[in-house]
Amino acid sequence: MKLLFATANQNKAKEIKAMLPSTIELLTLADIDVQEDVPETSNTIEGNAVQKANYITDKFQLNCFADDTGLEIEALNGEPGVKSARYAGNERSDEANIELVLSKLDGQKNRAARFKTIIALNLDGEQLIFEGIVNGTIRKEKTGINGFGYDPIFEPENCGKTFAEMSLVEKNSFSHRARAFSKMIEFFNHYSSTK
Repeated sequence: MKLLFATANQNKAKEIKAMLPSTIELLTLADIDVQEDVPETSNTIEGNAVQKANYITDKFQLNCFADDTGLEIEALNGEPGVKSARYAGNERSDEANIELVLSKLDGQKNRAARFKTIIALNLDGEQLIFEGIVNGTIRKEKTGINGFGYDPIFEPENCGKTFAEMSLVEKNSFSHRARAFSKMIEFFNHYSSTK
């Protein structure tokens, strides 16, 4: 079975491909020669994942899945949330986004936050949603050099270090994205065994 991952990120696709059953041939946007930006204009993380998956299914009639991720900070009423990548502006600067979060939390005692990933899977006319969440806190300053986005200021619960202080293997063993994808992989393992 062919399954399209609505992403242009080949590294992300490679990670997922290694986890999928061998009965599934994974394609990316590059494989079907899609150069255009897939729209993500929803005001929720789930809405963006659904919008991207539906756009591909409607336009190309393919089984596909799409993901979206956001950082939700309790003291900021869930911000940056769906705007995580563009929190400090449309140029998508990780540095500027981190600085904005740290300045908004300056003097704030409540630093509770969570990372959330939603996957929308469109398969044979049905849509399934998979969610992965990691709770944690926002540090007062950046630590670590690995990862991307808000990784240098996000410390997962019971870890004592930020995502940016972890190796990729360590982060991927329990990250929000890994949790959501492992639910989808589990579904596919069961799905393949019933076919």
